[in-house]
Amino acid sequence: MLRSMYSGISGMKNFQTKLDVIGNNIANVNTYGFKKGRTTFTDMMSQTIQGAKGNDNLRGGVNPKQVGLGSTLSTIDTISTQGSIQSTNRPLDLAISGDGYFTLTEGTNTYYTRAGNFYLDESGKLVNSSGLNVKPNISIPSNAQSFSIDSAGVVSFVDNAGNLQTAGTLEITVFANPDGLEKFGDNLFIETQNSGAPQATTAGNGGSGKLMAGALEMSNVDLSEEFTEMIVAQRGFQANTRIITTSDEILQELVNLKR
Repeated sequence: MLRSMYSGISGMKNFQTKLDVIGNNIANVNTYGFKKGRTTFTDMMSQTIQGAKGNDNLRGGVNPKQVGLGSTLSTIDTISTQGSIQSTNRPLDLAISGDGYFTLTEGTNTYYTRAGNFYLDESGKLVNSSGLNVKPNISIPSNAQSFSIDSAGVVSFVDNAGNLQTAGTLEITVFANPDGLEKFGDNLFIETQNSGAPQATTAGNGGSGKLMAGALEMSNVDLSEEFTEMIVAQRGFQANTRIITTSDEILQELVNLKR
């Protein structure tokens, strides 16, 4: 069988994966705090037909002769660049301007997110859209006249007597390698062996960014870039199908030699 046919198959599989990643990026173009993905390829092993030869004082050196055997998936990267900040004027909407993640807990499980659309439950606890607790557990009394969150993450409220009280300070977590975090779904990330240990701090400290209240971080997906990559992936897929078609025609000619 022709090597080109298997090379074409490997290319088709890779571009299918690339289109999967692009489709997920476009689907999450309006997802708060979403970090887009990127696909990279690498060439597979090459079959050496003739090895390299050095100069033997009679003849000069000869380069190796190799035939590549296709490509394979190298990485699917998470691009953790900052998304644009959208003003909402809602006091419980928070955006991190810089590095770091909000810390969420559910029992003994800990999650991290860039989506800062938070809410108050029936007991006044600060939670995310799925009901996960924002660390540390912060509660605002139901009889509070007003509340606010500053750029350092300090949650303050005015009690029913008109006195200013502090409910707590939001925890921000930074990682040595944030690209190594694993997407868990629901706008959440979890720690992995390659992300580095979570380093708990507060906004503006320990390398973390400051908070912006009344704003949300949008997805960092650029539609123009994604559509361009989609065209490249589509043409790459078509080119690999053409390789398979051409290889099939050559095999058909070989089969017909017996006639």
